[in-house]
Amino acid sequence: MRIESLARFPLAQLPTPIEELKSLSRELGGPELLIKRDDQTGLALGGNKTRKLEFLVGQALEQGADTLVTAGAAQSNHCRQTAAAAARAGLRCELLLNGTKPELPNGNLLLDELLGAQIHWVERSEREAKLSAVSDHLCKEGRKPYVIPVGGSNGVGATGYVLAMMELAEQLDRINRHVDHVVFASSSGGTQAGIVVGAKVTDFNGKLHGVSIDKDDGNGVTYEDELAGIANETAKYIDFDAQFAARDFNVVYDYLGGGYGVVRELERAAIRLLASREGIVLDPVYTGRAMGALIDLIRKKAFRSDETILFWHTGGAPALFSYAKDLI
Repeated sequence: MRIESLARFPLAQLPTPIEELKSLSRELGGPELLIKRDDQTGLALGGNKTRKLEFLVGQALEQGADTLVTAGAAQSNHCRQTAAAAARAGLRCELLLNGTKPELPNGNLLLDELLGAQIHWVERSEREAKLSAVSDHLCKEGRKPYVIPVGGSNGVGATGYVLAMMELAEQLDRINRHVDHVVFASSSGGTQAGIVVGAKVTDFNGKLHGVSIDKDDGNGVTYEDELAGIANETAKYIDFDAQFAARDFNVVYDYLGGGYGVVRELERAAIRLLASREGIVLDPVYTGRAMGALIDLIRKKAFRSDETILFWHTGGAPALFSYAKDLI
């Protein structure tokens, strides 16, 4: 396995801490709860994408790129962190965001602009075609674009979460703790794919639960198949001898509600509960939904009271400010 020799541009403050959620666990009547704070990776208010971007930007620089190009929702955490990574690396950044330009930017969009990104507004259905068009246009201008997939979710980006699992294994060993379940938000797939590959690398035997944030696009390929594809690409990239299939991925679909970014009482209650009991802030799209799912599963006795669950906080709090009307 080769990870140390891969191109990597340092961006994150690592390792991120593991904390106990004693008040929340007591509120829910057990089991023991821990939280892995990837909201504290440091770059432009942190988040999980920073781990991926270390390898994506590393490869971009290795290839001589001068511009990062990527896409996402208007309040994309990935786009915000990509813009910050570009600024840190001395690169230009072009972002393709869904929808139309608001009168006043806030949340992640405000940060995108402060970080110096050039923003293009597109319809989601046109996003892939527009990514290619923007890249082609930049090439014609003599620039050298490096296109990052939505969420940074390919084998290069997911490598960041192979290392994250190695980091987690070292931390748990150091504090002599065993984790029975790991719960996290899952959307574009790179985080979950990297975690599953990393679990195999480290012989982690806990159960991994990815809480789905998006409805399936109905393109004939299951999300689990997409995850397996990213995982196999990751294994090949790091020269790890393993094969992954759809059956290797546990995706929880029971909490999709109205779909991506639709805030319900599940998310509102989870955000308020964690904030008021532990002083930790979640976001309304990803971690709020994943924590809401975890709380509901605990209340439904899906876990034994003597088990230990680790919630992987993947960040996203800047988006809270754009969802104020949905949260109050």
